[in-house]
Amino acid sequence: MRDPDTACPFCSLPEARIVIADPAAVVVRDAYPVAAGHTLVIPRRHVGFFFELDQSEQIAMLTLLDRARTGLEREFAPHGYTIGINDGRAAGQTVPHVHMHLIPRHHGDVEDPRGGIRWVLPAKARYWP
Repeated sequence: MRDPDTACPFCSLPEARIVIADPAAVVVRDAYPVAAGHTLVIPRRHVGFFFELDQSEQIAMLTLLDRARTGLEREFAPHGYTIGINDGRAAGQTVPHVHMHLIPRHHGDVEDPRGGIRWVLPAKARYWP
């Protein structure tokens, strides 16, 4: 990884963890997955927040997101995906190096998936009958 921060777990990833790579970003499986195939897309440069990435890094992350999805389709045949970035501590970011989650989803993996990402604010998530 470039521009390493020795305290950052994403700046010192072992090569064996990397599933896909390009000069600007890497794809790894999440060390603490919430679903089979839970994957992370991580820029190589140590940057805290998505909007601090330059446009080429953002494009690289989205390109690798699509490549990772192709592999997950073959391996896990999910029915859908949850894709997300916790950008900042107030948004739940715990590792200070931006990363994107790609979580394969299957029918029945939760009782009622309606609202999806809206459930990060549960008091405001119930807006349907």
